[in-house]
Amino acid sequence: MNVTEVYKGIAPIYNEGNFSGNGSIFDLNIPPSLNKAINILTVVILFISMISLGCTMEISKIKTHLFKPKGVAIALLAQFGIMPLTAFSLAKMLQMDPIKAVTVLICGCCPGGSLSNIFSLAIKGDMNLSIVMTTCSCIAALGMMPLLLYIYCQGFSGLENAVPYFGIISALAFTLVPCTIGIAINHYKPNYSSVIKKAGLSILIVSGIIVFSLSGFVIKDVLWMVLTPDVLAVAALMPLIGFMLGYVMSVMCRLSPKCSRTVSMETGCQNIQLCVTILKVAFPPQVIGPMFLFPLIYYSFQCTEALLLTLGFRCYQAFKPPAEDVDVKQVEVKQPCLRPR
Repeated sequence: MNVTEVYKGIAPIYNEGNFSGNGSIFDLNIPPSLNKAINILTVVILFISMISLGCTMEISKIKTHLFKPKGVAIALLAQFGIMPLTAFSLAKMLQMDPIKAVTVLICGCCPGGSLSNIFSLAIKGDMNLSIVMTTCSCIAALGMMPLLLYIYCQGFSGLENAVPYFGIISALAFTLVPCTIGIAINHYKPNYSSVIKKAGLSILIVSGIIVFSLSGFVIKDVLWMVLTPDVLAVAALMPLIGFMLGYVMSVMCRLSPKCSRTVSMETGCQNIQLCVTILKVAFPPQVIGPMFLFPLIYYSFQCTEALLLTLGFRCYQAFKPPAEDVDVKQVEVKQPCLRPR
């Protein structure tokens, strides 16, 4: 499906009066050169972040979890079960228009991101499981993300045939290339991994600031369209629900506390770089409008809530050390993520 068909699939809804008036989403006029620059930068950011993610992966540790996949299976079920359903439910309850709904659904169906590895470390989770889950979710997303989008988009009028699946699959396939490069570097040239991760972080920060500044300049006159109560509510509730339900699901499946905290972080933290790239590259600016900034709003709430949860856990740990994690340490070495009966 090309962008013209996407436009035709959504535009009639707005033409019927559901979204009209001054500042309409289709009045957004971005200079082609500026739009191309933003697109290139978003792809560069995604490429660098996936190489950095690959540099954190060790083949031996990945094999350990794959041979005893209970933790990974539960984590993937949480990632592709909880988050897409949460996105769909919130969009339905808040009666979001199609553009907002498809943006929220794409964000909810994205795999886990590298930020979850950082918060898993901060909350003293199982780093091996965190990295393996991020890897597996990126691979599984190649099939799961288009399938979930197709299923959930049936619930919104006008979106049944308006999602650019080819563009989304292409973006997902693109992420596997730099991720594989990062894994190869970490396996064959491990001494370069730390340098690449540090350099990648610096480039990501600079590129992110540039993209955010250019995007803000482009949509400064219609920024109010994305900072609406329903968008802010979804951005605040989605990661929080993911964190909470991911932990509850892990406990119910009898994972260890250490692995339960990991699954919680992995569930609520989405791959924001991938989401921004899909929204910016797969949709023309006249269609997506300022909603391509939704992942950045989600990112802000995601980081804030993860930091608060980490702070809460650290305070709890200071007053009441988690003896259970110490007791099961030997068990976790033999059987990762299994809670002793």
